[in-house]
Amino acid sequence: MRQSAKRYSPLQVAFIGGAIATSATLSVFGTAWCRSVRAALQDSPKAIVDQVWQLVNREYVDPSFNKQNWQAVRQSLLSKNYSSREEAYAAIREALQKMGDPYTRFMDPKQYEALTSQTSGEVSGIGIRMELNEKTKRLTVVEAIENSPALKAGIKPGDQILAIDGKPTQKMAIDDASKLIRGKSGTVITLRLEREGRAFDQKLTRATIEVPTVRYTLKQEGSRRVGYITLREFSAHAADQMRRAISDLNGKQVDAYVLDLRGNPGGLLQASIEIARMWMDNGSIVRTVDRRGSSEETKANRTALTKQPLVVLVDNNSASASEILTGALKDNKRAVVVGSQTFGKALVQSVHELADGSGVAITIAHYYTPKGTDINHKGITPDIKLDLTEAQQRQLATNPDLRGTQNDPHYTRALTILSSNNFAQPVPHQTSQTNGAGKANNLGL
Repeated sequence: MRQSAKRYSPLQVAFIGGAIATSATLSVFGTAWCRSVRAALQDSPKAIVDQVWQLVNREYVDPSFNKQNWQAVRQSLLSKNYSSREEAYAAIREALQKMGDPYTRFMDPKQYEALTSQTSGEVSGIGIRMELNEKTKRLTVVEAIENSPALKAGIKPGDQILAIDGKPTQKMAIDDASKLIRGKSGTVITLRLEREGRAFDQKLTRATIEVPTVRYTLKQEGSRRVGYITLREFSAHAADQMRRAISDLNGKQVDAYVLDLRGNPGGLLQASIEIARMWMDNGSIVRTVDRRGSSEETKANRTALTKQPLVVLVDNNSASASEILTGALKDNKRAVVVGSQTFGKALVQSVHELADGSGVAITIAHYYTPKGTDINHKGITPDIKLDLTEAQQRQLATNPDLRGTQNDPHYTRALTILSSNNFAQPVPHQTSQTNGAGKANNLGL
């Protein structure tokens, strides 16, 4: 699998996903093992079934397997003959579903590839964001991503995409257009574009592109200079992008920060830890507990990039890694949290590549906030609870440019907090109670 620019693979770090995602550690069946036996096992669906069973048996956080007789499950799985991989996949899914844990799940090769591509923070394509223009009903370029083939070729926001490699885009869904545009790095694609009434063809060579997951801007709010940062997900590039954002805004002498985690479903655990350390000099970040009850606490390490006041925005789609970061900042009194109750996922998964290119995600640990709070199925309660009306939610969803403006109730409440004399300040040498002892597995951190 492609290595990220950070030099760690999504399989080598703990990954905390949101409502449907997972979290990852280095597989006991490493990639070298997978390569060496893949050819031998490709025609042996039963071997994949047993490989999944062995991994779950070794790693699952609950030794009782949620009161399932896991040995009996193995006997049942291996007593059957599977005429195809699809039959084996169906049997694996059925066995895992009986455990009642939606985060322990099987992925076919396409699903596994999609997950690892998402967590790598990279795509192979030309680097554009598109939308279906409401007025023209045409696919329209919203943005050409930095350092992408599209930007280098001069593609501009507002360019209409008439055809992709000769296929007309009229009535084409954005997802279908994206599938046509993405492809192997180094291959050529031709777009038929229209700009200011003039149609022309543009040839582009696909490349591997770092997907922007951090966006930021300097806002002059009265006499206060506010750094507004949005973090969409915790990909392998998120920490580097966050570091650049904070450093750039520091250079512009911001007085305060607003960190927007609304809608962020989670991602890599290590990314959330690294980002927490950019805001905190001291204190606990997260505590994980494995199947043996062993506990491991991760702390800040005096590497904060800023001590300026901070407000964090969350909603009920802020999940998992977002909740780790939010919990750390809240419990250490480093930030004021504004918004709605968060999603409530406090489980860590490992993700393993299997011999035939499929994958399995397995819940391996439970995590707690610095104060020892279990947020699973509960979420984090913001310091300032502010639930938006359906109309407000719809307005921000259909007009994302309104986020971080005076038309955004969460942002305007953040400004009110920052303009007061009681805004959040870092607490020096903050000590958190975690009610845990012992040492846990490394979890690939």
